Amino acid sequence: MSRKIAHLTTVDLSLHYLLLAQIDGSLAAGDEVLGISARGPHVAFLEERGMRFVELTGSTRSMSLRQDLRAIRSLWRILRHERPDVLHTHNPKPGLYGRIVGRLAGVPLVVHTTHGLYATPDDPLPKRLLVYGLEAIASRFSHVELVQNPEDLELMGRWHIAPRRKLRLLGNGVDLERFQPVDETQRQHERAALGLQAQDVVVGLVSRLVAEKGIEDLTNAMALVGPPFRLLLVGPHDPDKSDALAPAVLDRAAAAGAVLTGHRADVERLYAAMDLFCLPSHREGFPRAAMEAAASGLPVVATNIRGCRQVVDPGVTGALVPVRDAKALADALQTCAAEPTRHTLGIAGRAKAITDFDEATVVARVLAAYNSSSD
Repeated sequence: MSRKIAHLTTVDLSLHYLLLAQIDGSLAAGDEVLGISARGPHVAFLEERGMRFVELTGSTRSMSLRQDLRAIRSLWRILRHERPDVLHTHNPKPGLYGRIVGRLAGVPLVVHTTHGLYATPDDPLPKRLLVYGLEAIASRFSHVELVQNPEDLELMGRWHIAPRRKLRLLGNGVDLERFQPVDETQRQHERAALGLQAQDVVVGLVSRLVAEKGIEDLTNAMALVGPPFRLLLVGPHDPDKSDALAPAVLDRAAAAGAVLTGHRADVERLYAAMDLFCLPSHREGFPRAAMEAAASGLPVVATNIRGCRQVVDPGVTGALVPVRDAKALADALQTCAAEPTRHTLGIAGRAKAITDFDEATVVARVLAAYNSSSD
């Protein structure tokens, strides 16, 4: 029987880049899919796929109590009018108020995905108590809590952030057909298109340009390794975030020879130009870009944090280094770039992606959650 599935996010970018496989999976199953978020440039693409879009008035990624209250009122009106069978919430803010509003509005099944708790065990206790407390309140209004990261799942159960009967491990995945190793001819073609030389050792990062992604740490590490290492930095500015990257950091990187592409929809071509991938983040949930890189046959150097630990097997598919340690990052890049290590790590990374990062498995788990009984 056809159902109406509503996905709630802050912005339409999340619907496109985080949830597209789940949206397509529901549509293929014969369900009607409704996307609820702020309107943006991705709506037209999503509607062409078959999703119906409803604008969430007041939804913003920045902290604004006035706008958040507008979004809450808007969501109430949408849910009362649309009457979805399932409300699936995502992202920190709509994940909190969406579960509460959804239950109070009488949605039969409220599902939430924790893409990464907004506090980690290393954060100050007051921040953890605030984040965990808000999550605990919101989780009492949902029917199913899908958790991408096993470390978050264990913590949520241990701290009673959500009732254990609601918790399910979701994992994360990517399109293994889109992201896969390329031959040398295609590799050189993509490098030439970016102005990269055959002798360059290309270290890539696909990321929003914000401080918590550790981009300044990476530029410092690149200064330590020097030529023939070149940085390929792919991603959009994110001015709505409080830690938006200072332009001076990017200016220094460009002056040192980095290639900055801005946002690109064809990131699979850019992975093909890289020799290895680096994600020096300070906080992650379950990083999609690192999985895409592994699926593309690249060694991955990342920080030893939640999320990165699930993607990288140290010494097998790449390396893990301490947070904010440019010297350790530089050493790991040099080690992983040397042949035959680079080749061996890349092969192992692709094998791990096939086993652990298939998005078809994630979609199946989500659709199974939609068949859950409500309380």
